[in-house]
Amino acid sequence: MKKFLNTPESLLDESLRGFALAHADIVQLHSQPNFISRLTPSRKGKVALISGGGSGHEPLHSGFVGFGMLDAACPGQVFTSPTPDQMLAAAQAVETGGGVLFIVKNYAGDVMNFEIAAEMLDCANASVLIDDDVSLPKNHVNGRRGVAGTLIVEKILGAAAENGADLASCKAIGEQLIQNTASMGVALSSCTVPALGVPTFQLADDEMEMGVGIHGEHGRQTLPLATATAIVEQLASAIDAELQPQAGQSVLLHVNGFGATPNMELYMIYQLAAHYWQQRGVIIARSLVGNYTTSLDMAGCSITLSLMDEHLLSLWDAPVHTAALRWGC
Repeated sequence: MKKFLNTPESLLDESLRGFALAHADIVQLHSQPNFISRLTPSRKGKVALISGGGSGHEPLHSGFVGFGMLDAACPGQVFTSPTPDQMLAAAQAVETGGGVLFIVKNYAGDVMNFEIAAEMLDCANASVLIDDDVSLPKNHVNGRRGVAGTLIVEKILGAAAENGADLASCKAIGEQLIQNTASMGVALSSCTVPALGVPTFQLADDEMEMGVGIHGEHGRQTLPLATATAIVEQLASAIDAELQPQAGQSVLLHVNGFGATPNMELYMIYQLAAHYWQQRGVIIARSLVGNYTTSLDMAGCSITLSLMDEHLLSLWDAPVHTAALRWGC
């Protein structure tokens, strides 16, 4: 394993300090327990948005703290859920009278720890659960995983909160959006967790892993490596079957890299995915391409589609200023 590190144990703390230093005009780092919050507090009475999860998915979530998105993010160790005391401390630091909305990816540890924090919090709070990964069936024992659709939820709810939506309204918008968002990913290689030092699974040069999550786990099927067109067809058809967008429907199309896939390849995937839906009369109203919800150094990508209406599009277009996403400011 070749990685830039001093020790696996110190990697997260050193990375967080570097992130906060590089973006000191936007965020601040709190320690014991660790969380990232906005440098400039939100206006009084605004709903506070808090998310988090295991590290290794950067820029998710810390890279989305700032105006128009999150008020705070709680980073756990690599692929390990943050603790309730992190979430509680973050909520107490950023709540300004409008209540707290927790944005939670559907992983058992995240769900449990956010629930514990919510029970301990002495202000109005609610949560939305992201489960956009259609590589798993709806009746899966643990439910579907939350993956790259998380960014879309954080952006749109961030805009809603900035615009003055109350806690109940933010939750309702989030649940509507989650119902209309679907993702699926494919990997060409696994990732290497620094503490382990070896890839979490092996693929031959002529194999790919279809239906992967974002924690280096096996997908639902190991398949022979196919052309980009065939790969996109498989990903897009699963998403299309789930959402069933009709001709004339406006959508947001997000192609996300897992960390080791260059933009040249991601933009090719985007072109193929856009063509898939445009042939069916679907309107690609907005797009986002890049490495946003990563899995350390995994080679691969995911496709996310969100059905949009004029209100959701206006929230997507609203100004945002974070380390990893910014426009209109």
